[in-house]
Amino acid sequence: MFELAWPWVFILLPLPWLMRVLLPAADSGEAALKVGFLSELEELAGRRARTNLPAWRQQSPFILLWVLLLMAAARPQWLGEPVPIAASGRDLLVAVDVSGSMDYPDMRWHDDDVSRLSLVKHLLGDFLANREGDRVGLILFGSRAYVQAPLTFDRRTVRVWLDDARIGIAGKNTAIGDAIGLAIKRLRQRPTQSRVLILVTDGANNAGQIDPITAAKLAAGEGVKIYTIGIGADPNQGGSLAMLGLSPSLDLDEPSLKEIADITGGKYFRARDGQQLQNIKQALDKLEPVAQQPTQARPAQALYQWPLATALLMSLLLAVRERWPDTLLQRLFKRKIFLPSNEQWRQRIKRLRRRR
Repeated sequence: MFELAWPWVFILLPLPWLMRVLLPAADSGEAALKVGFLSELEELAGRRARTNLPAWRQQSPFILLWVLLLMAAARPQWLGEPVPIAASGRDLLVAVDVSGSMDYPDMRWHDDDVSRLSLVKHLLGDFLANREGDRVGLILFGSRAYVQAPLTFDRRTVRVWLDDARIGIAGKNTAIGDAIGLAIKRLRQRPTQSRVLILVTDGANNAGQIDPITAAKLAAGEGVKIYTIGIGADPNQGGSLAMLGLSPSLDLDEPSLKEIADITGGKYFRARDGQQLQNIKQALDKLEPVAQQPTQARPAQALYQWPLATALLMSLLLAVRERWPDTLLQRLFKRKIFLPSNEQWRQRIKRLRRRR
């Protein structure tokens, strides 16, 4: 079936006429030649000279050229028959804490000390990349929560955006309730049995407008299942700062994270090092996909190149036509062309009259 993707482009059809009416005429700066004896030539020939073609014939090539350009801009396309696309899996949002404490390097991975956010990027990035068949999205939260990547099948791009997350990009505090509320807003339009939120944090809610428990109850009402992950080493395993009682792990509110998971039918996980977070990733990978209603897509074949090529060919022909008289004279006369004066033309007319 033929279709124009942008048919509204044709509202520009009268634009050249409006420009001609509203804009002042251009001055070419060239002298005009006035033939004062045209009536005598017409009398000698016995017919009137046609100095101009009718207006519609003069303008018709340019009108057609403009219509062809508009047709190409309207994106003509041929739509094939609808093809069903099986869609299965979950709508899965990952909310990652990017507050200041996530920069604390108390996690071990391959015998190296890494920050909490670096480990989350590595392991949850692999988790998202392997969720084939799921729509995945990313929420970053600190003092505020915002959607970094909406729900999409493009898992590779979501992982890139996760890798680009920076500490403090959303503020230094932790708004867990706002992150859950934003996830509910994004997931409520999706099928009920496929709504999943994975929330990763290392602290307690100390910012935002929504209480986390209240947000969890709203999530349960909308059918959103929340898996919470508390990340960070134990206070007595966080290095020299932990020995002084300065470990950020002391701020982790495990009771609230457990309650959030229980209210929504999810599960709470505790990640104290890289291996435990790896085990959590494997446990999350066992989430069974839920079949969704299949969608349909119609393959579209673009056709804009045909009117565009026709317009280009017409432009070339009009340019050649404009230059053709000069080229013809150069071929017929390979010497300097002599143009008689008006008086010489009058003398020639008189001689022709005597012969008649």
